[in-house]
Amino acid sequence: MEITLKHESSTINQSRKRPSKWYKSWKFVTGSLFILLALIFGLVSIYQATHFNTNITINHIEVGGQTKDEALVRLQSSLLTNDIYIGNEKILDGKETKMQFTDSDLANLKDLLKSQKTVFPSFKKKNYTLYPGKEDPYRTVTMKAELKQKLITMNYSLSPPKDAQAILNQGKITIVKSTNGTQYDVPALLKEYDKQEYTSEIHMKSMYIQPIREDSLVIKNEEKKLQEFLNHTVDYKVQDQVYTLKANELIQNAIVTKDMQVSINPDTLQNKITEINHSRSTLGKDFTFKTHSGPLVSVKGQGYGWALDIESETSLVQEAFEKGEKSITAANVHGNGWNKEGYGYEAITNNGIGDTYAEVSIKEQRIWLYKEGKLVLTSNVVTGKQSTNQDTLKGVWYILYKRTPYTLTGSTAGNPNYEIDVDYWAPFTNSGQGFHDASWRSNWRSNAYLTAGSGGCVNVPPNVMRAVYNNLSVYEPVVIY
Repeated sequence: MEITLKHESSTINQSRKRPSKWYKSWKFVTGSLFILLALIFGLVSIYQATHFNTNITINHIEVGGQTKDEALVRLQSSLLTNDIYIGNEKILDGKETKMQFTDSDLANLKDLLKSQKTVFPSFKKKNYTLYPGKEDPYRTVTMKAELKQKLITMNYSLSPPKDAQAILNQGKITIVKSTNGTQYDVPALLKEYDKQEYTSEIHMKSMYIQPIREDSLVIKNEEKKLQEFLNHTVDYKVQDQVYTLKANELIQNAIVTKDMQVSINPDTLQNKITEINHSRSTLGKDFTFKTHSGPLVSVKGQGYGWALDIESETSLVQEAFEKGEKSITAANVHGNGWNKEGYGYEAITNNGIGDTYAEVSIKEQRIWLYKEGKLVLTSNVVTGKQSTNQDTLKGVWYILYKRTPYTLTGSTAGNPNYEIDVDYWAPFTNSGQGFHDASWRSNWRSNAYLTAGSGGCVNVPPNVMRAVYNNLSVYEPVVIY
């Protein structure tokens, strides 16, 4: 029995040392399968590294399954319609062109190929945007310029937005609400255009010019500006009188400009300037004049007198308010001078005539000259011939100019064309009346003017006229009554 057991043990050990046939077959199959899989994986990896995945597009052009070289050919042959849409509306019908890709773009395609690569084939849809390395001048320059002009032209017929605004209306600050418009925001759309993909058509969202809204900082600042403005006053000086003009009393309507300056409606200001002018001006009014002997007479202003230029002075005061000036002086007057000049604005005393003037009494046929309130000369004279209605004109005039010597020309009763030389001439009316010597005159009696007077001038004795001439000043008032 011991021999039998040893035999069986030997048999078992021998069987363990010899592999069975099925085991050898399994090992071969497994090895072959591994090699096959490695080969397949290698081939797939090579394919994935050199071809785009199935549902890949570049600039929305299908390149799935293509190599970078094939994709470049596909892109180069693709057409761009170059139509531009804003919303659903075609704004620009562009010229059809081909994409401007060149061989130099292969490097970028290689990068895209690498970035989209997956280990195993992918069916995920994905679009990549790629711009040519070389700029497309039609797309970036020509078409952009056409789009800009098209939008500008379209805006002419579209309604602009209206900004909110703080205004002064009938003396109260109010906020005018904003309203939307339909005009395109050209700069914003052009900026958006630059961001568009390099695709056949360009689609952009509508962008409209936006108004300034009621709750914006701009409107709050406008409101603050008007509140400050209403507290402003301007001291307006006319001769020796100062008028304090208050914005909250005189200004009813105003707006704030884009550069944050207040612009006012001057209508109510003009009414105030008219009121001041009515109380201060002397133009066309009667002057109360104290004669040499003391009695007061009323003499109408003729050539002499002034009035404020209402329109110019209103603009002056308006500008002072708008610029925030605190005080101004009247600077624009007019009158009955040759060129509509006004005279006597500087004369404050003697009811507007001042203290230097010439006084002529037709009744007394005499002249008095005053300098700074003092009588410097008096003389008898002969005025215009009353019997032929050639009277010297009554009123307050002024010396227009002075000449020595001078030739008088014109017409007079009984002599339509005369010409005569004088040594001194100082006219005071635009019609040609003035002071002059009269060497030809023999009748110097106080009643000569009734039937033997002058043609309207004030005749002064030759031996006095030089002194009269020297004591008269241009623009000096001449009071004739």
